[in-house]
Formats: sequence, structure tokens, C-alpha cells
Amino acid sequence: MLNKFKTDYSPLYFLASLGAGGLSVSFFMYLMFLTKHENTPIPTFDSIMSVLQSSNLFMLLMIVLVYLLITIFAIIHIKLLITNIKNYIYFKQTQSFSKLKNSNDEVILMSIPLTLTMTMNVLFVVSTLSIPNLWSFIEYIFPFAIFGFLIIGFYALKIFGDYFTRLIVNGDFDFTKNNSLSQMISIFAFSMIGVGLAGPAGMSNNLFTSGFAMFFSILFIVISMLLTIVKLTIGIESIFKKGLNIQASPSLWIMIPILTLWGITFIRQEHGISTNFNFHTPEVVLFYISSVIISLQIIFGLLGYKVMKINKYFKTFISGSEKSPASYALICPGVAFVVFGFFFLHKGLVLNGIIEQFSVIYFVILFLLFILQIKTIIVMFKLNKKMIG
Repeated sequence: MLNKFKTDYSPLYFLASLGAGGLSVSFFMYLMFLTKHENTPIPTFDSIMSVLQSSNLFMLLMIVLVYLLITIFAIIHIKLLITNIKNYIYFKQTQSFSKLKNSNDEVILMSIPLTLTMTMNVLFVVSTLSIPNLWSFIEYIFPFAIFGFLIIGFYALKIFGDYFTRLIVNGDFDFTKNNSLSQMISIFAFSMIGVGLAGPAGMSNNLFTSGFAMFFSILFIVISMLLTIVKLTIGIESIFKKGLNIQASPSLWIMIPILTLWGITFIRQEHGISTNFNFHTPEVVLFYISSVIISLQIIFGLLGYKVMKINKYFKTFISGSEKSPASYALICPGVAFVVFGFFFLHKGLVLNGIIEQFSVIYFVILFLLFILQIKTIIVMFKLNKKMIG
């Protein structure tokens, strides 16, 4: 097991684990939307076994490959998580940690609950796909899942509360060093917790379980949305005044995963409301909401790409010799766009009859998402080779 990284430790290295976990979950999308699971809201071990018994060779190979990739990236995620925890324990005893706690960079500690929430999602996906008859007792598991997300949520509130109250009391936020959107990692973390809680809210058939999870899911999403107004405004203002901090260039893409999490939260909550509260949202609403989100993601994606092309970020920090743990922030936008691309394709386009599933244009869109997925994996392994070994 790796014991240290190739640069001075930073909590931003948790993003390496986060990215691997996100890739693991992203391959789950193929099973989610390309296999039948009529009796459960998501594919399970039992539904996959049923598909395997009656599927063609292509489907068989796809399922085997997806299972393999989910497992590989889940293992990388856990290994990097353990390595980060070990290093963070030592880091807390150093002068660098004290310095971080009294600077703008204290907010990067939010990468810890962000990654832990991803761990919950990865474990749920792996368990669902490997444990027979899991859905027969899933209602007993949901309360434990909610409890786990809430513990991480309160941990995130503790970290952010310490940071935010220090700024309010001391007024020591350094606007001259805020010329990026890196402060929005706190929004990313709260959004991840919100979408995690939206899982039980959308999948449970127990009214209390669904309603309880939905309330706290809404709470954390509302926190993230309020903070977006503040953090995005002051971040863009500082960028316009000072120019973008080159090392923090990937932060321009941070709204892409945040938007994905908001979109999936809405879809999960809508499913819970439809199932348990007998209120059915018109299907066109899903097309409209998903179109707005994918449009915003494209805007942030193109803007960030052009800026990073001009300031030669990719050439310097990805292909070049310069090392920065902040580079791992490039993985999440790629993962997030792929994941929400699946939801837009199926919940927005196919569900509304705009395109037909398994048509030529359907596979063209799916292929484009797959290419982006492969590109993201290549970038991750490049960074791992350079930063981790």
C-alpha cells in the first residue's frame, strides 16, 4: 500500500480517490439504462442474472466488462482513500495544517466529506450488484444509509462552520488570493451529500423513510444553492480583477459536477414524490430540467477548456512536468458530464419520444459519452503516474 505522495501532502489528494470512485459509479450507468430491471428502481444482482440468462453475446460482454471496470475503480478508490486518511492524520500534526486552518485554503478540507460520501455511493453500487436478494430487505438498509450520510453531512457542516465563522468573526478572507472558483468545493461537498440522501428518498417505498431522507436532501441542496450565489459571485469578481490563478484553473469546471448532482437529486426526489406522495410530474418537465442543466454544463465546459488551452494548463500540469494535486479536479467534471449525459439521454430524450432507444442517433450519443469517459480515465492514469506512482 502506498504511504505517501510525490509532492507535499494536501487534502486535495482526496480528489484522486474521489475521481476513481466517480469512474466506478459512471460505469454503473450502462447497467442502469441498458438492462431491464422492472421490479427495482436500479439494476441489482438478481436483475443482471436474469438479463444474462436471456441476453445476446454483446450484452454478455458488456455486462462482464462493466462489472470488471466498476470493481477496478472501486478498489483504486478505496486504496487511495486509505492512503489519504493515513497521510491526513500525519498532516494534522504539522505546521502546514495550522497555516492552512488560518487561510482561504481551509475550505479544501471539504474534500474529505466529499470523498467519504462518494465512498458510500461506491459501496452501495458494489453491494447492489454483488449481493443476491438485496432488494428483499433493502428497506432495513435505507435507515443505516441515511444515518451514514447524515454523519458525513454534520462533519461537513462542522468543517465549513469553523471556516465560515472564522471569516465572519475575524474578517480575514484574502480576496487577492481568491482568483479561482476553488472555494466552491464546499458546494460540491454539500451537493454530494444531498444527492446521497436523495437515494433513499427516491427508492424507498416507506413514506417515513422517503420523507425523512428527502427533507435532509433538500436541506443540503438548499445550503449548496445559497453558497453558490455567494461563492460564484466573489470568485468571478476576483478572477476579473486579478486574472485566473493558473494552478486553480480546473475550478472553472467545478459547476459541471455540481449541476449533475442537483439534476440527479431532482430526478430521485421526483421519483420518491411520485411513488410515495402520489404526485406525478409530467415527463416533459424532465426534458426541460435536464436540457437546462446539460446546457449550463456545456457552457462551463467550453469556457473552462478555452481558458485552460490559452494558459497552457493541460500542457503544463497534465502532459508536462509540473505537479499540482488540484489537477485531480479535472476528473470529476468528465465523470459528471458522462453520468448526467446518460440521464439526459434517457430521462430527457428517450422518455419523451424525442429519439428512440437503440436507434442510430442513440448509439452516436452513447459513443460520444463513452469517448469522454475514456479520455477522463486516461487523464486520471496520467495524473496517478505523475503524482502517485
